[in-house]
Amino acid sequence: MQMSNGVLLLNASYEPLQVVSLRRAIVLLLKEKAEIVEADGAELHSGSLVLPKPSVIRLVYYVKIPSRLHLPLTRKMVLARDNYTCQYCGRQFPKSELTIDHVIPKSRGGETTWDNVVVACRRCNQRKGNRTPKEAGMKLLREPFEPRYVAIVILGEGSRQSTWEKYLGMYRGKKRIK
Repeated sequence: MQMSNGVLLLNASYEPLQVVSLRRAIVLLLKEKAEIVEADGAELHSGSLVLPKPSVIRLVYYVKIPSRLHLPLTRKMVLARDNYTCQYCGRQFPKSELTIDHVIPKSRGGETTWDNVVVACRRCNQRKGNRTPKEAGMKLLREPFEPRYVAIVILGEGSRQSTWEKYLGMYRGKKRIK
């Protein structure tokens, strides 16, 4: 059995907590401390047990976590939040080919805040120029938001699975783009 796959661990409230190893997820399941929320279709076999291979598990009891931590707004954090994906054309690029775009341009009063910056490829950033997305005839894939600490750590894991997105998306910040 390969144990290198990560499993998203949710609190009892479905809030993402962290990514755990497959081995740790199995221990939590066998001790009845967690339940499977999403499986990837494969099965894990032992001498007396067949278990769906989990991709998302949820704790049975709620675990209190520290109050919200505010993340510093850095290029690295914005790239991780947006998954190295241009928020205009939807393509992924190496970080060297990406820019940070102010949705409302700085020259027009836009601030450098979590809800006003997005990742953009050079081509889209140049096309948008000193205009709002609406003025440039461009649409954002999603509105920018201040990520929760846990979500940004998970986004930075690199082994993120598509089944995780709906659980990570629940904890985005306020929307403000018009």
